[in-house]
Amino acid sequence: MDEIYDIDVDIYAPCALGATVNDDTLSRLKCSIIAGSANNQLKDEDKHGKAVMEKGIIYAPDFAINSGGVINVYTEFKGLNPEWGMKKAEEIYTTIQNIIQRSAKENIPTYQIANRIAEERIMAVGSVKLPM
Repeated sequence: MDEIYDIDVDIYAPCALGATVNDDTLSRLKCSIIAGSANNQLKDEDKHGKAVMEKGIIYAPDFAINSGGVINVYTEFKGLNPEWGMKKAEEIYTTIQNIIQRSAKENIPTYQIANRIAEERIMAVGSVKLPM
């Protein structure tokens, strides 16, 4: 099944198996975007995150692209209106778009931008009111 890394595709979507973007596979990938549902898609976030960027591949960080699951669990756990959860999940597109734009503007890998945004949101959590 190793031949998957040699196929010319638009999007490489690693799902259910992490660390598939690594020293052995990165040079073989022929894609424009890495966006999948696997956790820890980059074997070494710092090393491979920079290498992906240098290769001109857009990387959608796993925890950002996968946040819909957490949104759904929160919505169900709190008994919120499913439309609220869907509206929040639809914001993932804009979040990923912002990560990619900031990465290009600041010349910093997308995973670092996603981490910064997450840290900024955590620091601001005292001023955010979530539905109870």
